[in-house]
Amino acid sequence: MAAVLNCLFKSFQWIPVLFINAVIVWSYYAYVLVLCFESVQSPFERAVYLIFYHPFFFMLMISYWRTICASSGLVPSQFFLSRADREALDNGDPKEVLEKISRKLPVFTQTVSGAARYCDICQAIKPDRCHHCSMCRKCILKMDHHCPWVNNCVGFTNYKFFLLFLFYAILYTLYVTATVTKYFIAFWNNSLEGDGKLHVLFLFFVALMFCISLWSLFGYHLYLTGNNKTTLESFRVPHFSYGPNKDGFSLGTAIKNAEQVLGLNKWYWFLPIFTSIGDGVHFPSINQPEQDSLLNDQQRWMEEGELDPQDTHSSDDKQDSITVAIDITSEELVHENEVETQMPYAPRAKPDVLAVQEDDIQDGTAL
Repeated sequence: MAAVLNCLFKSFQWIPVLFINAVIVWSYYAYVLVLCFESVQSPFERAVYLIFYHPFFFMLMISYWRTICASSGLVPSQFFLSRADREALDNGDPKEVLEKISRKLPVFTQTVSGAARYCDICQAIKPDRCHHCSMCRKCILKMDHHCPWVNNCVGFTNYKFFLLFLFYAILYTLYVTATVTKYFIAFWNNSLEGDGKLHVLFLFFVALMFCISLWSLFGYHLYLTGNNKTTLESFRVPHFSYGPNKDGFSLGTAIKNAEQVLGLNKWYWFLPIFTSIGDGVHFPSINQPEQDSLLNDQQRWMEEGELDPQDTHSSDDKQDSITVAIDITSEELVHENEVETQMPYAPRAKPDVLAVQEDDIQDGTAL
């Protein structure tokens, strides 16, 4: 019974998608067959209308279906808890265990309370900007929102397609409204020729309605793109180790922020091909310069095989160990110099604690 209900639920989720496709297909019929071939009398005018109409139509459809069909992306395997980690989580303090695990990962955001962002459904540490979608039933990389009109989550893998879908939908409806207005006026004056007068009437109102409604949504997402934010981040400020920061992922300028979504090559900005920068897990930031350095080091260590995945010490722990060892070494050298001044031939002996710290230094530099 549960399987049947689940199947019905998934089927109902496609109703908004079918509705949008039905409207687009009907608009094609009303514009091309009814308006251009029945109402437009001039062959030149008809040719111009059709030549400019079809690029808008095809770019709209391609962007729309790429948004629908794009995979939401997979959270890398190292973010999922191992069996040993899950046992430690069940038997120990969850906050301490998750914090210990997250130290090995390139994660810089945390909960309001300062704990690691953990998905108990997927049993994984959430990468930065990743959230669990209850509709898709999985964690989505750089999740923006779940859109019922595409029956998919809009996130890292398809946000550019979604943005282009809105852009070409506005151009499409604006073009249809502009070219149909002349014949809409003729309809009210009872001078419109052809049998599909009602199609022309409804085409004008539908195109105008969608054009007006999409402007606000597109403008809002342009604002988000220019500030390198997601819809979720605009409502819920991300928290870092230093505190909340609404512009935590901004790169300083609208162009640099837009390049994160649209890509570096501006010739590809308006094409429905994937050109977004990154992998959906690592994100640069001007607010934390050390973040970029640490990400580069972690990627290099992983590629060179120098990073031990079983090591539970963070880079900060190792740096603290090195600093303490160096301080102790400096103090011992000063003390030894003072002793040598009084007893030039006194033997030098290092304390055991210094030997331990030197081992820590060697372990730290090996990483």
